[in-house]
Amino acid sequence: MSDTPVPILMYHSVATAPNDATRALSVAPEAFAEQMALIGDLGLTPVDTAALAAGWRSGGPLPDRPVLITFDDGYEGVHRHALPVLAKHGFASTLFVSTGWIRGAYDTGGGLDAMLDWDQVRELAGAGCEIGGHSHTHPQLDQLDDDRLRAELVRSREIVTDELGAAPDSFAYPYGYSSRRVRQAVRAAGYAQALAVGNGLARRRQGPFALQRVTVRRSTGAEEFTRLLEGRAVARNFARDRALTKGYAVLRRARQVRRKAIRSRV
Repeated sequence: MSDTPVPILMYHSVATAPNDATRALSVAPEAFAEQMALIGDLGLTPVDTAALAAGWRSGGPLPDRPVLITFDDGYEGVHRHALPVLAKHGFASTLFVSTGWIRGAYDTGGGLDAMLDWDQVRELAGAGCEIGGHSHTHPQLDQLDDDRLRAELVRSREIVTDELGAAPDSFAYPYGYSSRRVRQAVRAAGYAQALAVGNGLARRRQGPFALQRVTVRRSTGAEEFTRLLEGRAVARNFARDRALTKGYAVLRRARQVRRKAIRSRV
């Protein structure tokens, strides 16, 4: 079975005037439109997360040059700015919602900028956007105890199911971090696949619960975006991100060891 690498693009906000909290990971509407046109010009075919994972799992057919367009958190600009462009091109996509950040009955007030409401999420789903889970309150999942971890995953999945009438199959880890325990919990909660960050191309051998994505930022220009799609110089583009991620992983492991030691003394 082919292990051809696939670019999975990770977007957050698409906004003209993002706030300070989301600016670095926000993309201007004009840039997003240009990026989608580049995908078409280069002959890539967007598929959603479930389709890619199912194809890799079963050996079923995938387009020759698949690409994934994914959005995290649930910012209002995905409906306002991204949806018309995606519809124009007929592109599939996946939106991973933090259910406690979506405006409505379950809103915890944690959203970082203007967020979608459930009617808009339903419109996105109706337009062919796969809706996936992204936890309820967007915590660092590997820092939670087992009960809180399960509650974040189950609560989010139940809300999406209630609001859309179908259970989500795909999940994205908040902040991109996971651990074996978190991946097992995501699987136990009923998800069939999950996306990390990693800032590398996705490959089948990564396994369905640790597929890597590449980050699209406000600073991502057309040339860099083309390189990401073609898998050129990805490691160099994200060298600093990877160094920071490795350093933070060491810190996170140290915190976990310290907490276990404290619990063992109690």
